[in-house]
Amino acid sequence: MRRATHHRTIALTALALLLAGCGTQGGSDAGGSGTVSPSPTRTHQGCTTAKAELGAADTGHTYCLATGDVLRILLDGTTGRPWAPVTVSGSALRATNSGIVIQPGDAVAAFEAVSAGTARLSSSRPLCATEPGRVSCKGLQDWTVTVRVTKP
Repeated sequence: MRRATHHRTIALTALALLLAGCGTQGGSDAGGSGTVSPSPTRTHQGCTTAKAELGAADTGHTYCLATGDVLRILLDGTTGRPWAPVTVSGSALRATNSGIVIQPGDAVAAFEAVSAGTARLSSSRPLCATEPGRVSCKGLQDWTVTVRVTKP
């Protein structure tokens, strides 16, 4: 009985140490600062301070930016299930240089916050891969984000 408790304590300690390290990875990547951004923080009126880069998991959320901030979007797709280009509605954001798309099916975009207001970013992709000779469907996976821009 004591041996089982000892193993459980070791496992729980290892799990706690692993979780404590989340969000603080070091290292370097091309053009990066060598650190991973912390999770976004909540601010007033249900708005979340935007991370430097948003992905598919960020859909449905509202993010806040200050004028002059840049927001990058990276939606990982596949050749069979490609993301449509990210579109913007509203005048608070302006498309800027997003770099080069490396993988077919990805949607990469960047937007600069240029004036106070609200904008909506959106994209979509097929729910099912479209491969010749295979069953397919007409469903779409939508991706939308609302961005509120304020003056600093």
